[in-house]
Amino acid sequence: MAFTPSNFKATQVTRPRDQVEAQLREAILDGRFAQGEKLPPETELATLFGVSRPTVREALGALVSGGLIRKIPGVAGGSFVNTVTPDSLSQMLSQSMDTILRIGALDVDEITQVRRVLEIPAAQWAARNRSDEDIAAMQSVIEQQKKTTIDDPDIPEYDLRFHTAIGFASGNRLLAAFIAAVHNATHPAQFLDVTKEVAQKTIRQHIAIVKAIEAGDADKAGEEMRKHLDFVLRYSLPC
Repeated sequence: MAFTPSNFKATQVTRPRDQVEAQLREAILDGRFAQGEKLPPETELATLFGVSRPTVREALGALVSGGLIRKIPGVAGGSFVNTVTPDSLSQMLSQSMDTILRIGALDVDEITQVRRVLEIPAAQWAARNRSDEDIAAMQSVIEQQKKTTIDDPDIPEYDLRFHTAIGFASGNRLLAAFIAAVHNATHPAQFLDVTKEVAQKTIRQHIAIVKAIEAGDADKAGEEMRKHLDFVLRYSLPC
């Protein structure tokens, strides 16, 4: 349904900002504003809702914080509905998870349990759906891991890229977004007690996972991922 000014109406609520935010949020979620579409200017929204511009500005700020819109400065700027992609979804999820972790820390066991739920099926699905490009992305990370040292500060980043590549290879973009979000927010590799032996074993496990995925063996891929997560938990330090 196309947007028209008559789509909005003033309602009696406790705070004027709430009515503006609620109705704009609903208009975005039910498709009256399409992804990437520019919202009306603040002055026009203020007139439509019968509120002040500062009230509209507060409501728009809440929608920015909620990840529904983005504000672009400049003459050609304004408020635009966010386009939801796997990357943007992952970023929003990461921010939410990061907040949870800051408020009340999770322990490594909890993080690993969630990873099992997400990453074992992802490895299995990747074995069925992976492309040559997916395999190349995983192997590229492994080659970098082979060259790194145990004091390399980028170890968590390599781990993020490897496991995210498996998520995308699964063919399920939502699953990939969740996996990337968990790694972005928790960086599980940072809890690993990295010794030379642990690092070498981790790389060998990554290689085994990729071999199973490349061979199209879903059961083997899932089992190798399970072994890897068991190993990671066993050699992880407390949060």
